[in-house]
Amino acid sequence: MEVKKRLAGIPLYDPSDSQFIVKEEEFYGNKMEVIYRKGRGGLTKAQMEEIAARGEMVPGFSYAPELNPHTWEPEPGILCDRDIAVKMRDGVTIYADIYRPKDSGPVPCIVSWGPFGKNMAEIGEEFKLMGVPPQTVSRMAKFESADPGYWCPNGYAVANVDPRGVSNSEGYVSNWGVQDHFDGYDFIEWAGEQDWCNGKVTMFGNSGCCMVIWGIASTQPPHLACIGAWEGTGDMYRESFTWGGISAAAYNGNMINSISCKTYIEDVPNMLACRPYYDEYWQARAPRFENIRVPAYVTAGLCHIHLRGSFEAFRKIRTPKKWLRAHRDMEWPDTYNPQNLEDLKRFFDRYCKGIRNGWEFTPRVRIDVTDAYGFDYAPRREENEMPLARTEYKKIYLDAETHTASYEQFPNHSEVSYDPETETTTFDIKFGEETEITGYMSLRLYVECRGHDNMDLFPWVKKLGQNGEYLPVHCMGENYRGAWGYFRCQRRELDPKLTSQFQPVQAHEKDEPMEQGVIYPVDIEIYPHSRIWHKGESLRVEIGGRFISTEWFEDSHMVFETDNGEGTHVIHTGGEYASYLQIPYIPPKYTSGDYVYR
Repeated sequence: MEVKKRLAGIPLYDPSDSQFIVKEEEFYGNKMEVIYRKGRGGLTKAQMEEIAARGEMVPGFSYAPELNPHTWEPEPGILCDRDIAVKMRDGVTIYADIYRPKDSGPVPCIVSWGPFGKNMAEIGEEFKLMGVPPQTVSRMAKFESADPGYWCPNGYAVANVDPRGVSNSEGYVSNWGVQDHFDGYDFIEWAGEQDWCNGKVTMFGNSGCCMVIWGIASTQPPHLACIGAWEGTGDMYRESFTWGGISAAAYNGNMINSISCKTYIEDVPNMLACRPYYDEYWQARAPRFENIRVPAYVTAGLCHIHLRGSFEAFRKIRTPKKWLRAHRDMEWPDTYNPQNLEDLKRFFDRYCKGIRNGWEFTPRVRIDVTDAYGFDYAPRREENEMPLARTEYKKIYLDAETHTASYEQFPNHSEVSYDPETETTTFDIKFGEETEITGYMSLRLYVECRGHDNMDLFPWVKKLGQNGEYLPVHCMGENYRGAWGYFRCQRRELDPKLTSQFQPVQAHEKDEPMEQGVIYPVDIEIYPHSRIWHKGESLRVEIGGRFISTEWFEDSHMVFETDNGEGTHVIHTGGEYASYLQIPYIPPKYTSGDYVYR
């Protein structure tokens, strides 16, 4: 194994270091070595209380209670079968807690699968989630998963699973990898055959407990009836470990250090250092959305890092029974909001219990068209598809001389330069009419780097008011900027199979250093967006060479390995270098004189 680039904050793989081991595994017929790092080991409740007594932050994901198989009644009317052993196809045993209604016949089972520990809610006075009122979620719930306190009284069992290698489960942690897909298949088939189950199994989770749902569902377990996949990254390479080719593996490195694991965890950050390009290792980790054929209820947070994966999943899942709800809320309050839970219950009742409740009347797409601050222009607007069929793709051309933008091309070539470490550059267009942007934007830039062989670009699309003031979107009470993208210019080659009219997708097969004096065209994918600009308001394209943190709390997780060297970024516009932002302009559905119906 050769580490081609060291990643900041990640212990570098060293074959002589006892914390690392290497296993040979097969991906798409190719055998390769996979690095595993020793887990930190599970902590007991007493050990965690000692940490708290020292005034230190308690690592909640690290909790590993002693095995204690028994059946008890945690709340009236709910039984819990604790630490049930389930054997995988290769003989490895994993453990689950099964919550089910007392004095009930067979019921459907909701599987909660993720590496956070099935009992972490037991270590504190209450189970806390940001943006969720205290005591909304019971202490029976697994992090980012179905709450037995809600689902069991409604006639469902909930299986909180510790996947392979987590806490007391045997084996090595797959780290949202391929092994999780096959283990999930085996567990679903086991659950569907239990006497307390009616033969219908589903999966639910948000964020870290959603990401693996895509892979498990793509293995097509016969007992899987449907999925509720709320906020889930899909392609881990493009959406988690590298963003536009810029490494962001430090967050996963922190997860390795926090997960309760007594054995070893697949060291994906070091695998990225060894295998920086999109080869079979990364391809195998990406979901095969086209293999998902069961009904699916997908959500996407317009202010969240899982946004791209959720939209990709909805578009590519091969079932006619799929629904998307794109919202402006944060994942946790959205997941446990009672209105949303009732909505999900209708979906599960239809496909897990066969209740003819009219779920099929639900619009295929519901989307929050955001406006400014805490206001939405159109909450949960009903649509039929995504991207919207009535989309008109328009180009907004940039002018470096005036820092403005226009639907008309600028005839004269001009350029603007900035220091990627300290400066940004902006381009503004003031709209003369109400303008809705919903869907995928993309940015074509003509760029030159003076003094280095690469540019890392961080574009944002923001909204300014009629007086030029910045108008953020409020999410969980904090400011959020708008639509975003990431791009490493050495990775400018696009994948022709994945790239479409509205979405350029990088190939990530090689690095192509930039030559001095050469101007390069680059096409940058912007994450999906939905927002209204009123007459007189401006759209701003802001471009920099680094991720600019604001008060948004998730920004603290974004640690990028930028590579701008001592170079100066130059953006060329006008004439033969017609840089532009392509927007998905949404015309009104109907008009009545000056009045528009959206």
